Amino acid sequence: MFEQFSRGYYLGRLYVEPQDHQLAALCREQYEQIATQLYAEERGATPEQPLVMKLGTRHFRVHGEDGVPADTLAVPPEIIEDDARIRNPPALREVFLAKADRAEQLLEMEQSLPDQTGI
Repeated sequence: MFEQFSRGYYLGRLYVEPQDHQLAALCREQYEQIATQLYAEERGATPEQPLVMKLGTRHFRVHGEDGVPADTLAVPPEIIEDDARIRNPPALREVFLAKADRAEQLLEMEQSLPDQTGI
């Protein structure tokens, strides 16, 4: 699903669709597989720890959730509104997944930006 892209990111393609929750989500099974495969070796990730993804210019936490279709990233509406290339969701888009060390940096930055969806 994701392949090596750069020193800080993996690259994948997912269908992106809006959801009413404030947290972005993947299919729980795929989330756990990605967290285990790509993060566990680097930082000992657990299913409770969020992945950090980037769509367009915005980074955000991603959790596993039941009810999200496979190969789909469900995001808050404001993330889709910020990305002019998504006109008719669900849309197949390139999505960046931060590697463990980059994700930790981004999560630390996010703590200093309260009341904001994404980084």
